Amino acid sequence: MLVGVLSMGGYMHYTQRIRGLREDRDLRQQDIADLLNIGQKTYSDYELGKTRIPVDSVIMLAKFYDVSMDYICGVSDVKNKFPLK
Repeated sequence: MLVGVLSMGGYMHYTQRIRGLREDRDLRQQDIADLLNIGQKTYSDYELGKTRIPVDSVIMLAKFYDVSMDYICGVSDVKNKFPLK
């Protein structure tokens, strides 16, 4: 299982990453849910790992926070900017 392999490798799980990015900006779950055009409960489930976040939502979050998808996914700890091209 890929998620298990990544968590054993010391990578931060994306659920921790999206919560940290949101909290660092003093945003509420509802603020991000509005950005993604979803309900607050759905976004909460993303952060709790109850529901997998769709790739298009990860892209939107990467653009919004101006970080790479690698950073959001926990593959990298470097906050590279979201590539525009």
